[in-house]
Amino acid sequence: MVLADPSRNKVKVFLEMIRFEHTLFALPFAYQGLWLAEKGRPRIAVFFWVTLAMAGMRTAAMAFNRLADRKIDSLNPRTKHWALPKGLLTPAGVAVAAMVAASIYFWAAFMLNPLCLALSPIPLVMVTVYPYLKRFTWFCHFFLGMILGLAPAAGWMASRGSVATECWILFLAVFCWVAGFDMIYALQDVAFDREFGLKSFPAAFGVQATLWFTRGLHVITVLLFALLGRQMHLGVFYWSGLFLITGFLIREHWLVAKSGLEKVQEAFFLMNVLVSGILFFATWMDLLS
Repeated sequence: MVLADPSRNKVKVFLEMIRFEHTLFALPFAYQGLWLAEKGRPRIAVFFWVTLAMAGMRTAAMAFNRLADRKIDSLNPRTKHWALPKGLLTPAGVAVAAMVAASIYFWAAFMLNPLCLALSPIPLVMVTVYPYLKRFTWFCHFFLGMILGLAPAAGWMASRGSVATECWILFLAVFCWVAGFDMIYALQDVAFDREFGLKSFPAAFGVQATLWFTRGLHVITVLLFALLGRQMHLGVFYWSGLFLITGFLIREHWLVAKSGLEKVQEAFFLMNVLVSGILFFATWMDLLS
């Protein structure tokens, strides 16, 4: 009889806990910034270090988040079965994993260029602060938007060692997109947040106001991506991709409006992975054409 490897099981549980697959939200936008800066043909070394930096940062951020929220998670019916509340992982073990991931992130930033290294503490401080914000303010959704909005700017800086107007357009577009879908995700916990005094936009302003506000944010997202296409003189592939992701954003809001919380997970994960992935691929094809 072959016994299961406990360490392998721990790794699997850890990856499930940090939702490693959700790296697919931000990584394509980091690539988009890199691809735009490199005219569609990124250097292999830069591509490698950007990927490693994003994976390290995302892993550290989610580990910090779960550590900070472990007591709250143990009370929430939706999250009480997660790894830390159930004792499948220890806080000390998760903390060590977070520090290792943060070290990998800093190493990758060092290997990129001096500007990336100099600015690298800023995102790490932000992801450490973020989990505590919902105890004080519904601005937490916008703060998360700021964190993920840095991804395309970071991709650009990894290539050029500087910032440009395109970085800020990408930052604002991703900022609005992320803040909007995070508010949609928070709809699942409105009752719990109100009972335990946690701050979220849906808890503060209600479901209908949240749905209308997020629609506005995603309209702005599309307009900003259109501005980027105009600014960089992108062609038919990019505009076709933008047309597709506009459809997916419309479907995201339609799913939630029509089916309520039953479709939040599909709207949150599938639709948003398609948004980031398709726009990156369309940008790449356009740069190569």
